[in-house]
Amino acid sequence: MEVKAVVKNTGLPPQKVQPLVDMIRGKTVDEALTLLKFATTPAARTVTKVVKSAAANADNNFQMEPDKLKIVDIFTGKARTLRRHRIQPRARITPILRRSCHITVIVAEQGE
Repeated sequence: MEVKAVVKNTGLPPQKVQPLVDMIRGKTVDEALTLLKFATTPAARTVTKVVKSAAANADNNFQMEPDKLKIVDIFTGKARTLRRHRIQPRARITPILRRSCHITVIVAEQGE
């Protein structure tokens, strides 16, 4: 059985979260948390929270053992984009796009 956890509108751009997501895909939950603990990027804290949430969902809702959980799939999706403008010389305006993303983690027991 697969268990899912989602965090929405993180405030982090997908380009900065994607390397972390690729790094922990297919690992066990314990290995993933260890890798994220030593990651230098601030986005690792948010990804850690989602992985812990998915493990807690599996433990509390479906009585799966946390030691046997594996990250089956993890991915990011586009979320809202804040649009601002910056004034430039000669009465011109350039856009500032502050992107954010949704992070989805799916875990399952290793025997499945």
